[in-house]
Amino acid sequence: MDVKEAVGLAKRYVVDLFSDEEITDVGLEEVVFDEPAGDWRVMIGFSRRWNRPNTTDIPVILRRHNRLDRSYKVVCIKAIDGRVVSLTDRLLAERTD
Repeated sequence: MDVKEAVGLAKRYVVDLFSDEEITDVGLEEVVFDEPAGDWRVMIGFSRRWNRPNTTDIPVILRRHNRLDRSYKVVCIKAIDGRVVSLTDRLLAERTD
């Protein structure tokens, strides 16, 4: 399995797993191959419906846009057979800029 296959599998897995939460803006954030373990670790970011602003107030929307209103998950995939073996949270530090 190459990197493109691992990323595609991870994205499809996250979209399917969280399908009832109506996630959007699914995208690759980071990918690492753990050679000793033979695992791809693919971080996927996405937005959930409760992360979307429910206002038409432009200043509020702009302030929220600058925050990290996304979820990040790391999908661990066995390179040898493409089996997903785990999905974990990836918490990022809150930005101050």
